[in-house]
Amino acid sequence: MPFNTQSAKALYCATALGIAVLAGNAQAADTSACLITKTDTNPFFVKMKEGAVAKAKELGIELKTFAGKIDGDHETQVQAVETCIADGAKGILITPSDSSAIVPVVEQARNAGILVIALDTSLEPIDAADATFATDNFKAGELIGAWAAARLGDEAANARIAMLDLGVSQPSVDVMRDQGFLQGFGIDLGDPGRWGDETDPRIVGNDVTAGNEEGGQRAMENLLAKDPMINVVYTINEPAAAGAYQALKSIGRENDVMIVSVDGGCPGVQNVADGVIGATSQQYPLLMASKGIEAIAAFAADGTKPMLTEGKNFYDTGVTLVTDHPVDGVESISAEEGMKLCWG
Repeated sequence: MPFNTQSAKALYCATALGIAVLAGNAQAADTSACLITKTDTNPFFVKMKEGAVAKAKELGIELKTFAGKIDGDHETQVQAVETCIADGAKGILITPSDSSAIVPVVEQARNAGILVIALDTSLEPIDAADATFATDNFKAGELIGAWAAARLGDEAANARIAMLDLGVSQPSVDVMRDQGFLQGFGIDLGDPGRWGDETDPRIVGNDVTAGNEEGGQRAMENLLAKDPMINVVYTINEPAAAGAYQALKSIGRENDVMIVSVDGGCPGVQNVADGVIGATSQQYPLLMASKGIEAIAAFAADGTKPMLTEGKNFYDTGVTLVTDHPVDGVESISAEEGMKLCWG
């Protein structure tokens, strides 16, 4: 199965975590855990749940799953954590809708002896959870930024860039992907902890999409009104990219604007194959959840807490660039290969 070196290590290397899980399987039968996602409809979280359920069944862990009604439903997540505390769960996996506001109830869970692992989106501060299992979102953005610059070659100096972000005030995933793209493209960052403060004249502007197709189309229309000569479009995720494409298609520019994105879901990878998206960075939600369940099993066995990826403050579950137009200096796999690994 072809991966770049980083992803291969993240996905397949034997780790101390895995060894500890094997040792703890006997105790896992008496262990309960919770998975709390932002929603239960987004394909990313559907795949995450699939990974958690399968691994829990394999290890004999009783798993309860919860989800917000919509993306941003913080209160439902708080109630879910409280339920898990009352039920005596040994571990909680959570993709926080509000990475700061969830911290007090997470602290209650940890004080009750529960292992709390953030999946995909870290808490703020990151050490408010026992560990974070996630994509390196800065790296994900950096890959598509470097790819876009290499594809343009000398014309990268004259690029007209639209930045289609998630929301005005969002968790760090949004910021890291945005800032990673800009750095990969060769643009100087302002404050790397926020987006929109850069001064490079190639950036036409930022707009927000809510991470969906309708929002992507609206944001693209807004930025095209500001500069109809945009020729590079960064998008927070693939639904936003699909919306941007529709806006470009409506004015006959779908074939001369480069769109890049992050996620690696099956519809997005198919859009790479179809030429809608030039390149996307693929992440692996199933692995985040399955590794999280393994970590809970190890913790239940002997109190072992997850190891972090060397040089990082989280456990990196890998990211791979998917494109049918590879460039020198940026490792990638084809859309055909990406379809074998996608989700949704």
